[in-house]
Amino acid sequence: MACCCEEKRIYTSEKAPKAQGPYSPAVKGGGLVFIAGQLGMDPATGNLVEGGIEAETRQALTNLKHLVEAAGSSMDQVVKVTVFLRDIQDFQKMNSVYAEFFVANPPARSAFQVGALPRGAAVEIEAIALASSTCDCGCSCG
Repeated sequence: MACCCEEKRIYTSEKAPKAQGPYSPAVKGGGLVFIAGQLGMDPATGNLVEGGIEAETRQALTNLKHLVEAAGSSMDQVVKVTVFLRDIQDFQKMNSVYAEFFVANPPARSAFQVGALPRGAAVEIEAIALASSTCDCGCSCG
């Protein structure tokens, strides 16, 4: 039997929106956690939060945080983030909120303006994090 660190595992969180299609919100495997693109959706209502780019960015990063934690990692362990913006002119506003979530030693990041985002969102954010140093199965392979 293979160690769980080497197996693909799927994670969800009641504190984050459910997947809106045939994808997994968070996948752990090979020592990494991959978080699918998160919109600024309120998990309780399934709707985008109101308040513009800042509110959507804050909610998207909150959703991402809950998924990272559900997979047993933390925001401090995020190593790469990709930000998709509906309008690159929103970059500074997004960046101000982003800085609240990654205060010290921020991850590598790319940011792009894209043609459109699901549900007319202003921002979508995906991430890759390091997995915890101990397995869910209790071995000490880390």
